[in-house]
Amino acid sequence: MSAIKVQGLSYTYPDGTDAIKDLNLHIEKNTRVAILGANGSGKTTLLYHFNGLILPQKGQVEIFGDEVSKENIKTIRQKVGLLFDNPDNQLFSTTVFNDVAFGPRNLDLDEKIVIEKVQKAMDMVSINDLKDKAPYNLSLGQKKRVAIAGILAMGTSLLLLDEPFSGLDPRSHKHFLNILDDLFAKGATQVISTHDVDMAYSWADEVFILDEGKILNSKTVQEAKNLLLGALPNNSV
Repeated sequence: MSAIKVQGLSYTYPDGTDAIKDLNLHIEKNTRVAILGANGSGKTTLLYHFNGLILPQKGQVEIFGDEVSKENIKTIRQKVGLLFDNPDNQLFSTTVFNDVAFGPRNLDLDEKIVIEKVQKAMDMVSINDLKDKAPYNLSLGQKKRVAIAGILAMGTSLLLLDEPFSGLDPRSHKHFLNILDDLFAKGATQVISTHDVDMAYSWADEVFILDEGKILNSKTVQEAKNLLLGALPNNSV
């Protein structure tokens, strides 16, 4: 079964801007995929379709065989975790523990089970020492680890990460990569949008280049790089 299957997806913003244009995409389970493209190419909009933050206007998106639709939104979000570019957009509780516990508690789980899930998630990203701290007092790297712990506590098998390394210092960058490697080894499918070309080529199993809402397909990483450099202005992403 595919992790993500997209057929004929199109999306136009209220101002008339075409963000996604008749896009087709197939991503297998337990793969690491990087989506590259210039600002405004549609990367974030595409990610938001994968967890139902944006619903298709035309075409279809399936996650592990389930269609992304208003009726299926709860099922989709139990399978898909989304890390925003700015973690402040998803951290709002008074303590780290409560932030990580927010998702499981909304599933109406027994509090003992919630605590077990939260503890396991915090262990995986090494933030136990932060559990009683207020998220707004943390560094950017710490906030991103808290945000991903909240995703892990939900038990999602598909991770969507929007510019996950932006603003991180080298040490935090390395730590975050190690977390992703551990999760991949446990079977997680991972899709990131990024401007970091070198990281994408060294990390991903597949690289997709998005240009004006369309996928530029390629068979190898080097072909992807050649397409990217030829398609984007000033050879820049």
